[in-house]
Amino acid sequence: MAIVRYVFAALKPGVDPEVYEKYEREVDYAVAAKMKTIVSYRTHRLTDVVGTLEGGPWDYLERIEITDRAAYEAEIKTIGADLIAELYDKYLDKAKTKSVWTVLVDP
Repeated sequence: MAIVRYVFAALKPGVDPEVYEKYEREVDYAVAAKMKTIVSYRTHRLTDVVGTLEGGPWDYLERIEITDRAAYEAEIKTIGADLIAELYDKYLDKAKTKSVWTVLVDP
């Protein structure tokens, strides 16, 4: 059973997307790679949204596949705590961040 968390994120006003994406490549991906509960983690820049989604607009969508939600939430509070603080301090608008938890429907 694959558990995937999707995070819709918007940049703070004035944040350069190239600077944020460099941070994602050099810091966020490196921290995610150290976390035992993360199977895969990728950030996607949104280029077009068809229709309407309440709460946006967003600039990015993160896809985080994990092994266990409770273990992930515990791990993110330790290994990822500084990263999360820095993300919201420098780059992301916390008020606009939305998270969706999913479970894969097997074919």
